[in-house]
Amino acid sequence: MILLFLVLLYPFLSDARQENHHLYYMFSTLRAKAQTSPWFTAVAVCDKRLIAHYSNDEQIWIGESLTKAPPDSRDWFLHQLNTVSNCTDSQCSELHVLQRIIGCELEKFPNGTVNLRAFDKYGFDGEDFIAYDSDTLQWIDKNPKAKETKMTWDRQTGRNHYIKQYLRTCISWILTFNNTKTNSPGVYIFTRQAPDDQNKLVLTCLTTAFYPREIEMNIRLDRINIENHISSGIRPNDDKTFQMRISVKIDRNHKGSYDCLVIHSSLTEPVSVEWDGTCIDCETEFLWLLIAGAVFLVLVLTVIGYCTYKKRKSNAPHDKSKLILTCLATGFYPKHMQMNVTQNNITLQPFSSTGVRPNNNQSFQIRTSVEINRDEKQSYKCRVLHSGWMNYNSSTTEQSENITTGSADLLTASDSRETSKPETHVCG
Repeated sequence: MILLFLVLLYPFLSDARQENHHLYYMFSTLRAKAQTSPWFTAVAVCDKRLIAHYSNDEQIWIGESLTKAPPDSRDWFLHQLNTVSNCTDSQCSELHVLQRIIGCELEKFPNGTVNLRAFDKYGFDGEDFIAYDSDTLQWIDKNPKAKETKMTWDRQTGRNHYIKQYLRTCISWILTFNNTKTNSPGVYIFTRQAPDDQNKLVLTCLTTAFYPREIEMNIRLDRINIENHISSGIRPNDDKTFQMRISVKIDRNHKGSYDCLVIHSSLTEPVSVEWDGTCIDCETEFLWLLIAGAVFLVLVLTVIGYCTYKKRKSNAPHDKSKLILTCLATGFYPKHMQMNVTQNNITLQPFSSTGVRPNNNQSFQIRTSVEINRDEKQSYKCRVLHSGWMNYNSSTTEQSENITTGSADLLTASDSRETSKPETHVCG
């Protein structure tokens, strides 16, 4: 019942070419038969992103403050549940749920037409209950059970005027927000060997860092859209922008021009990025990858050895009993990575960290170092958490010196996007 009501309250699906912005606050309270105190929650959502929530412990809103929260308090809302359900503060005959959603929505259509809508409506026990009409300053009963509530609320003229002004403020904010906040997408296209068919490749188009949320993406062959692609859906980034990835299987030897076409409101015209025909992990490139990998490995080992030596020499020149233990993870994608060094499963305070840095092949690397005792016989591990290891078991790499043992525990993470696994090195 509750879930159905939530779905009915969120009619924010739109065509990919249609731009949609919304800001709303949602309140829910639930009272069970044997429950002495009701359950209450409230959240604020902007463009399908949770921006704030109400703390019952502190009785304040926590999070971003884009606009002022609706005027009615938590106690007022709980009182309405008791009134509508004929419950008392200490007793209720059965389970009851009261919900409210108040806010505004902007729809911008491809022809430039803009549709604005403000709303304040309630649901009771999974059914529409009552809604506010800001034009008449009256309440519209959606359920026979709401007739008495309508008569009571219609007489509260001061509150009704306040709600009307609140909805006007919401509309003004969302118009300003719509005209100022945009960010163009970065578009990337690449292929990998299909895991289940040596004759197929997986062609992927990735767009990221775009705002607003709505976007249209298509992978095309000779300028004709390819159907039946797999999509990650639109996902949020940490910086409040969005990303999306779509993939299709293609024949390895098929001749044709593949490109990724992206349409977004921040762009003056659609963007097309062509696939250059290269494949990241195909067998046809294995020999060259092997040669390049060997050269890269030599360079990495040289740099690791030199940097470790320099750090030892510069950071612990007067203490011969100390070593600098360094963990390097490289070649991973996407960017987000968690890495720490542990001693007997206890996380050590980093001596230094480079932070996540880009490689030349659009992957990333990170290096973390800790100071350890030279003669201490302990188990040291480099723990790495990354989405590229969602289907891999733990593995261990032995340190090149006999002083201590380093390992790379490959922790699992669930993510449907294609990723690149980190290559992990431990030096002491």
